[in-house]
Amino acid sequence: MKLRNTTLMVVTLFCVVFAILFIQGFSSHGKKEIKAATTSPTIESDMSNQNQDSLEWNLILVNEWNYIPEEYNVTLMTLKNDYQADERIYPDLQEMFDAARNENIYPLIDEAYRTQERQEALFSDKVNAYIAEGYSEEEAHDLAKTWVALPGASEHQLGLALDINAEQDKCTNDAVYLWLQENSYKYGFILRYPSDKFNITGVNYEPWHFRYVGREAAKEIYTQELCLEEYLD
Repeated sequence: MKLRNTTLMVVTLFCVVFAILFIQGFSSHGKKEIKAATTSPTIESDMSNQNQDSLEWNLILVNEWNYIPEEYNVTLMTLKNDYQADERIYPDLQEMFDAARNENIYPLIDEAYRTQERQEALFSDKVNAYIAEGYSEEEAHDLAKTWVALPGASEHQLGLALDINAEQDKCTNDAVYLWLQENSYKYGFILRYPSDKFNITGVNYEPWHFRYVGREAAKEIYTQELCLEEYLD
């Protein structure tokens, strides 16, 4: 009887110890899982902040699929004929125009910064023009956006894009376009909508539309014959 009682006590003690060890192990495993779950979002948040901080103002991509960031702000500078542009592009813009005039090329700014309201009016006018030609509203909308950017998706609203033509009494538009296509990259500007990039940009060829991206990026885009979407991809 004593032996049986002793054996029973040993077995009971063993079960108790085993139960305690099992509970501690399970609890420890649970804490590790919780810790991993709470640290993961922090890492993702840090990465997101780093990506946001690394965005360069001169390389913001704006097109039909990428609208202007809500927090975007621009300090404007008034140019000739009361047009406005981001003040940071002015030194390079002035140097480019001076270089062109030294070669008897006389560029003239015909469009620069636009407000949201002006972009809405321009787009609406284009849609209505196509409707007047007999297109349906949907067809008119699709055609219009290949010539006029959707409101909120126009580079002109960034203050970084310029439509440049010629002083008509001094030279031709074609002369200005050709000079800019061959030289604008030296001053940080690119032909934004080349004739062979419509399937990427979604915008028809605009030989007058130039966008500031900075000298380093402009040189790479020019020498590699890219559009901005390809460069940033």
